[in-house]
Amino acid sequence: MQVILAQPRGFCAGVVRAIEIVDRALIKHGAPVYVRHEIVHNKHVVETLKKKGARFVEELDEVPGGAVTIFSAHGVARTVVAEARERQLHAIDATCPLVIKVHTQGRQYAAAGRKVILIGHAGHPEVEGTMGQIPGNVILVQNEAEVETLDIPADAPVAYVTQTTLSVDDTRNIIAALHRRFTDLVGPDTRDICYATQNRQSAVRELSTHVDVILVIGATNSSNSNRLREIGAESGVPSYLIADGSELDPAWVRDARVIGITAGASAPEEMVEDVIAALRRLGPVEVSTMAGREEHAEFRLPAELADPKLASRQARDTDNDSNAQLADTRQAETQA
Repeated sequence: MQVILAQPRGFCAGVVRAIEIVDRALIKHGAPVYVRHEIVHNKHVVETLKKKGARFVEELDEVPGGAVTIFSAHGVARTVVAEARERQLHAIDATCPLVIKVHTQGRQYAAAGRKVILIGHAGHPEVEGTMGQIPGNVILVQNEAEVETLDIPADAPVAYVTQTTLSVDDTRNIIAALHRRFTDLVGPDTRDICYATQNRQSAVRELSTHVDVILVIGATNSSNSNRLREIGAESGVPSYLIADGSELDPAWVRDARVIGITAGASAPEEMVEDVIAALRRLGPVEVSTMAGREEHAEFRLPAELADPKLASRQARDTDNDSNAQLADTRQAETQA
């Protein structure tokens, strides 16, 4: 069978940075270090870090006083930051810089007197963190229908921000509905949306024109991975979300001549290799990579972890210079 790998796929710069923060914190401070929520939504990443000495908790009251505590890439509410300070925890923020940019935009809109609407998925940790970072009553909108039910005057000053794991395509119709609903509406430029999300979704749409089946590698609680599977299905191609090769059902690919593989932004490349290995157990496999965008964005680490001597083996093996300067979001999108 022929296998075509999507390009780009897998880890984005924000995920690489978050994992590197945990690795370097373990090297500098020793085990254990505590991580509030999964650092990224991938069980293999989490289990690997657990073996190194990371302990994952959902609330800060599970962390001993004064312990090294890392906030996940999804971001946290201001109340969480305040609680960490009150308990004198050694807090290190691994929030993705693109998520931080959404927080900043939202606070600026609120400070200007605008009602802030967040486009996102209820219950997602990034959404909870963003709503807790913006002053005032932020309103969550998940679809066009909810826009019509908003109890806000049509001429009220309104602004919107979006969850970073939603692409331009995901939010386009909701933003259009907001523009129809409100006469004084502002929001971020579409170029400010997470480039990694958009690139991976665009790659899946292109991949779907060449394959009979799509396998998306990622976690079931990963918003961006689930969306990749949905896009494949929407394109008319049977698409399946799996964590690794052990979850591959041979029946999915039995009659397929060409199989497409992609991976969510929090899925490591070794899981892609694991799925390919599972396919090889079913028969001969020829692997190629689809032409696509190459991403070169790199995000600066927190100052206390920037010493190159703290570089993890994973970072060295992937030739990732995690000590690079924080890329401007628009420059990163252009490079990608």
